[in-house]
Amino acid sequence: MRELVVISGKAETGKTNLNEAFASLTKNGILCDADEDAEDLDLLMEPGREKRTFCMGGSIAAIRTYYCSRCNRCLELCRFDAVSEIFTIDEISCECCGFCVDLCLEQDIDFHVQKCGEWFVFETRYCDHVQARPGIAEENSGKLMRFVRQQAKVLAEEKGNGFILNDDQTGIRCPVIAAIGGATALVVIVEPTVSGLYDMTRVADLAVHFKVPGLVCVNKYDLNTEITEEIEAIAQERNMKIVGRIPFDPLFSKAMIVGQNIVEYKYDSETASSVRKVWEEILQSQSLKQMELKDFSAVIL
Repeated sequence: MRELVVISGKAETGKTNLNEAFASLTKNGILCDADEDAEDLDLLMEPGREKRTFCMGGSIAAIRTYYCSRCNRCLELCRFDAVSEIFTIDEISCECCGFCVDLCLEQDIDFHVQKCGEWFVFETRYCDHVQARPGIAEENSGKLMRFVRQQAKVLAEEKGNGFILNDDQTGIRCPVIAAIGGATALVVIVEPTVSGLYDMTRVADLAVHFKVPGLVCVNKYDLNTEITEEIEAIAQERNMKIVGRIPFDPLFSKAMIVGQNIVEYKYDSETASSVRKVWEEILQSQSLKQMELKDFSAVIL
């Protein structure tokens, strides 16, 4: 199973927009939206029939008041003041640490697994798409991302797809780590700004730490060619392959207005051509060279 994770060190680099273009070129893969805080990969893909299922994760304490001996132990131990004087637990204040459950002398506190969100499978005009939506203030970040990735792999195996395109979050926090561990390759979308350069180095170091091969694509490269060259130099120092440059182009915004990606909107444009070349370089990279391209005959257009 080949899993390509598209990531950016900072927001607004064009990561999701490019991922939607890659999705239209993939044809025979599975899409996975690992950005649980802004699950927007499906906005331009006209999702059709969907399958919706609850995600279970994390537990919350509940005192069995009928059996409780009122020993005050939980009241004294809870550092979050979630236990009231009438020996009930405030679900809002409870941090679900389970400390009271473990140390209750009478073992009269339950620890029920609760719903932490929902996950979906959509049929789109490109390919099947898996994503999740977290519950409000629920414990779900890393666990939910791992769960969504697992469901994408299960779906790929059921349908005979050997390729997963994963749209990850920005930065290097817990959900990002959960989404890249064990991936085949990491595609870093970076823009030529000072913050873009700094955040790319953090993502690159993360890829090195988890031993995931890294590929770098510079989006809007012509906004600052000096920083673009610096980005590419740093990427080469970290043994990350440069898969291409994409120019700044208002066509991206015009395409989104009509509900399309750049490749669909202006296939013969210079920018769309550069996106196709980047995708071709990704597929031809060392980390993906063993992929059976015959299964993706419509990938490289």
